[in-house]
Amino acid sequence: MSNEALRQEIISIVGRFNSSGLSFGCSGNLSARSAQGFLITPTGVPYDNLGTEDIIELDYAGNVIDGTLKPSSEWPMHRGIYQAREDINAIAHVHSPYATAVACTRQPIPAFHYMVTILGSDSIPCADYATFGTEELAENAVIAMEDSMACLLANHGQVAVGEDLAMAFQYAGEVENLARQFILSLQAGGPVLLSEDEMKMNIEKFKTYGKQDR
Repeated sequence: MSNEALRQEIISIVGRFNSSGLSFGCSGNLSARSAQGFLITPTGVPYDNLGTEDIIELDYAGNVIDGTLKPSSEWPMHRGIYQAREDINAIAHVHSPYATAVACTRQPIPAFHYMVTILGSDSIPCADYATFGTEELAENAVIAMEDSMACLLANHGQVAVGEDLAMAFQYAGEVENLARQFILSLQAGGPVLLSEDEMKMNIEKFKTYGKQDR
């Protein structure tokens, strides 16, 4: 996909951050891998005001290849994840309410529901706390996401990745929905966790789930 097409898709999806309830105001950021590095949303610009020319392209050294605005303050985290995960091409970082609430406890979302395994692991891990926009936060996120398509960021929010922008956005929504269900289950007396074997079986089932032979 061309950079212009990626820019247009970034604008389209980040414009849904507020309406989806995944982020509010200017919080959160979205990026997509490009031929020379990655395209990322700028810092501090309301989503409704973004144009394709406002999306910044960076190389993996952090140099601006194209764009006049400052990139998201979380660009080091995006860079670190792209460098560590060759299997993904897009990253969505949001401060969704329920996922952020769980992240503030500095605990993972455990094996309370089989849908946790759609993200590739038997839990949704929580990365150790670090100040936003730092290399330390980037390193913590990379470690937490080694075997998962998403993680919580302690006292911060969540980050989800995917093979494309639509998938990263979908996974961010899955994390928020699971976080809400987990909090409700705690209020109802606490969930009964699924076994390790059951979660492993569901991880395997999701590798082919929803895929049609055409």
